[in-house]
Amino acid sequence: MSQFFYVTTPIFYVNAEPHIGHTYTSVVTDTIARYHRLAGEQTFYLTGTDEHGDKIAEAATANKMTPLEFADRISGIFRSTWDEVGFSYDRFIRTTERKHQRTVQDILQKVYDAGDIEFREYEGSYCVGCERFLTDRDLVNGLCRDHERAPELRREANYFFRLTKYRAWLVQHIQDNPDFIRPERYKNEVLGMLREDSGLDDLCISRPKERLHWGIPLPFDENYVCYVWFDALINYLTGIGYPDAPHFDDYWRTAEHMIGKDILKPHGVFWPMMLKAAGLEPYQHLNVHGFWNLADRKISKSLGNMISPLAMKQKYGFDAFRYFLLREMSFGLDAAFSEEALIARVNADLANNLGNLVNRTLNMVARYTDGKVPQPDTTGEPEDRVSDTAARVANAVDAQIRNLEVHRALASIFDLVNETNRYLETRAPWTVAKDPAREAELRTILYTACEALRVIALLLEPFLPATAPAILEDLGYPEALLHAQLPQDAMRWGQLPVGLKTKKGTPLFPRIEAAPDDSAEG
Repeated sequence: MSQFFYVTTPIFYVNAEPHIGHTYTSVVTDTIARYHRLAGEQTFYLTGTDEHGDKIAEAATANKMTPLEFADRISGIFRSTWDEVGFSYDRFIRTTERKHQRTVQDILQKVYDAGDIEFREYEGSYCVGCERFLTDRDLVNGLCRDHERAPELRREANYFFRLTKYRAWLVQHIQDNPDFIRPERYKNEVLGMLREDSGLDDLCISRPKERLHWGIPLPFDENYVCYVWFDALINYLTGIGYPDAPHFDDYWRTAEHMIGKDILKPHGVFWPMMLKAAGLEPYQHLNVHGFWNLADRKISKSLGNMISPLAMKQKYGFDAFRYFLLREMSFGLDAAFSEEALIARVNADLANNLGNLVNRTLNMVARYTDGKVPQPDTTGEPEDRVSDTAARVANAVDAQIRNLEVHRALASIFDLVNETNRYLETRAPWTVAKDPAREAELRTILYTACEALRVIALLLEPFLPATAPAILEDLGYPEALLHAQLPQDAMRWGQLPVGLKTKKGTPLFPRIEAAPDDSAEG
C-alpha cells in the first residue's frame, strides 16, 4: 500500500503582496513536498489565500474596491508569483470558494450541536491586525506585540467557542506526543499558553453583520459571520476534500503544517481544539519557523519592509535565492537577510564549489573521453571513499528532511560535493591523462566524478529544482529523475550508464562580483 504525505503552508492573508516571510515558508514546504514525492510517497501540497475579515474590508475600502475585488487581485498576485518561481503545489485554495464555505459551515454546525459554542457578551481590547481580542499578555507598552498598534476597546454580543473545555486534553496530547509541535521551544511556548494562569479564555468566533459583512455566515445565526481564524484554519480540511474525498483520511493522518512563529497560538491552541470538538484527530505535526530580520527588525507586511521574491528571482535566479533561504536559516530560529550575505553564500557554495565541480568534470570528460561517460576500471580506496560518502549523505539527508533540519540536509549534500572535489584534487586526472598507460585509471576517475554528480543532482532536486535537472541534462541522463526514488537511488552506486553523451553547459552559477545597485525590496 502506498504511503501518503500531506503538507501545508498557512494560507496567506490578502491584505498585502508576497514577501520573504511567505516565500520562506513556501520554499521549505515545496522542498519537503518534492522530497517526499521523490521518496515514492503520494504527496499533496496545499497553499492558498485567506480572504475574509476586518483587515480585508479595511484594505478594500482604502483601495476603493469591494472586498471580493480586492481579494481577487491579491490572491491572483500570490498565485502568479508562486507559479513564476516554480512552487509545486497540488492545490491553491481560496477561502472565498463555495466549497470552503460549505466546509466551514459544516464544522461550525457540528461544534454548535455538540454544545461547544455559546452566545454571550464580551468587552475587551480588540486588535484589527490580529482580528481578535487581546489580553494584557499580548500587549507591549499598550500596543499589540505583532502589529505595533493600540487595540480598540469593544463590547459586543458574540458566539464563543469553549476553548477552555479542551485545555486539559490538549496539554495531555502534547505531553503524550512530544514532537507534536516542533522545534521543542514552540511546544514549550504552547504549553505556557495552556497553563491555568495564562489568561486563556474561550474564543470569540463571530462578528456581527452590522459591523462586518465580509465573512462566512454562521449556519445557526444569519446575523453573524465567522471569525476569520476559525474560517481560515479549516482550509486544511477543505483542501483535501473533507469529509469524504478519496484518501481524505489517508492524507489527514499525515498532515504537516508549516507556519511562522507569529501564528503559533491559532495553530497550536485553537486548531487542535477545534478539531477535537468537531470529532477529528489532530494533525501529525506543527512545524514552526522563525522570522527573517532586516537591520535587526522582523521583515513583515504589516511593517512594510519587504523583500520581493520576483525581484530576487530576476537578480539572482530563484534557485540561488532558495538556496540562501534554506541554508541560512536554522529551522525554528530567526535569521538575518542581506544581499551581501546572499552573494557571499552563492559565490562560495554554488559558484566556487558546486558549479566548479560540474564544470571541471564535464570539461575533462569532453577533453579526455570524447564527451562520453567512460567505462570505469578497477576501483580503490579513493573511489570507495566517494561512494561511501554518497551512501552516508543520502541516508543523512533522508533523516534530516524528515526531521525538518533542511539547512543540515543541504550541508550534508555539500559534504559529498566537497569530497568529490577533494577526490579530483587527489587523483589529479589532468596529470593522469598525460600518460597513455594510465588510460584505465583516467576512465575510473572521470566515471567516479560523473556518478557523484548524478547522486548530488538527485539529492539536490528538492532544494534546487531548476539546477538539478540541468546537471543531469549535462550528464546526458535527464531521465534519472523520472523514476527516481530517494534515498535508495542515491545510495546505489554505479547507476550512471556508461557511454552517455555529456555536454559542457553554461556555468550553473556565475560568480556575482558586486551587489546590484537597484534594490530587491518590494
